Amino acid sequence: MENLPQDPFMLLSMINMKLRDVYPSLDELCAAMDIDRDALCKKLGDAGFEYMPEINQFR
Repeated sequence: MENLPQDPFMLLSMINMKLRDVYPSLDELCAAMDIDRDALCKKLGDAGFEYMPEINQFR
């Protein structure tokens, strides 16, 4: 995840934009961008955000 924003709010914004505009699921985003899904969820979870598959966004 070194090529992603380290600030959790910037990361949240980028990931949610990609989920909204490009990828229909978190799994597809992680596969296409070569991101460890668990590490991403932990980093955003530590900042208080949780992935909500029903809306395909972190909130």
